[in-house]
Amino acid sequence: MRLGLADGTVLGGRSFGAAVEARGEVVFHTGMVGYVEALTDPSYRGQILVLTYPLIGNYGVPADGHESSRVQVQGLVVSRYALAYSHHAAVRSLGDWLKEAGVPAIEGVDTRSLVQKLRSHGTMQGALIDEATDPAVGIASAPGIAMRDAVSLVEPHSMVELPGGAGPTILVIDTGAKESIVRSLQLRGAKVVRAGASSDWESYLPRVDGVLLTNGPGDPRDQGPLIERLRKVLALRLPTFGICLGHQLLARCLGADTYKLPFGHRSHNQPVLEVGTRRAYITSQNHGYAVDEKTLPSDVAPWFVNLNDGTNEGIRHKSDPFSSVQFHPEAAAGPRDTAPLFDDFLRTVAACRRAS
Repeated sequence: MRLGLADGTVLGGRSFGAAVEARGEVVFHTGMVGYVEALTDPSYRGQILVLTYPLIGNYGVPADGHESSRVQVQGLVVSRYALAYSHHAAVRSLGDWLKEAGVPAIEGVDTRSLVQKLRSHGTMQGALIDEATDPAVGIASAPGIAMRDAVSLVEPHSMVELPGGAGPTILVIDTGAKESIVRSLQLRGAKVVRAGASSDWESYLPRVDGVLLTNGPGDPRDQGPLIERLRKVLALRLPTFGICLGHQLLARCLGADTYKLPFGHRSHNQPVLEVGTRRAYITSQNHGYAVDEKTLPSDVAPWFVNLNDGTNEGIRHKSDPFSSVQFHPEAAAGPRDTAPLFDDFLRTVAACRRAS
């Protein structure tokens, strides 16, 4: 099996996943651990994932700790696949898991060279194809998805009330949420109403104390109808916190613009600085779009900034209880430097509830 790129590059490899072809945007992740969490992260729907750590599969696949109920990536590319694995929680090998999921994967690729290309030229379309398939044909016709429809493929199509403690009730508007985001709220005693982005969540607004906008795949500019609906939440001045795609959606609700990054931020070691302080944090990130800080309205302030490239990593409204971050404070598979942001959000929710 081979990886073909839209610029004509073809890289050979050895298959260890499902014997099927697939196409999608080729992106890379530089984390040293957490391949299970990455492969089940709905934000990767429609993409072929390149993992830069040179040995993948060495701790197998556990039964739990997944970020969704299925493998979300279109395909996987690694330098070396560890067929043998050793971990007390593992129940199967990575290769067997991918075969069961119908997801192709190849090893034996010079991922260093591939990532250098993606960093120099930006992410591009590609396809995992058989030896006999012409790369141009594969990129055009191998199975893939229309990214404008990606959120509809990963959101839940029902609403469910999840148990919690004595804390406030939070409406999670799910555009492809990682399970660890929901767990982070529940662990802090919140009651969670989890609703797909296209479901009738407006009917719950009078009954909840706050709203969380989640991560998810695709371009926030494709979510115009959802953004119009979210403005109803802001009109009620309900405390609202956004994560990743949710950050971009909140920014667009407030009047800011977003744009596509050349190759995105996908790693567990992105440094961010809290604006106005000397506090820096190491964060987990997975996104290909960013908020254009120059377009923020006067009543919205930057909250965090990326120390690598200066891009916006968070915003806060100056008078209303709205805030969001581009990184993942739930941070599975780590680091957890910014997990206290969930506590801050729930404190804001509690304060607004007392004041009402």
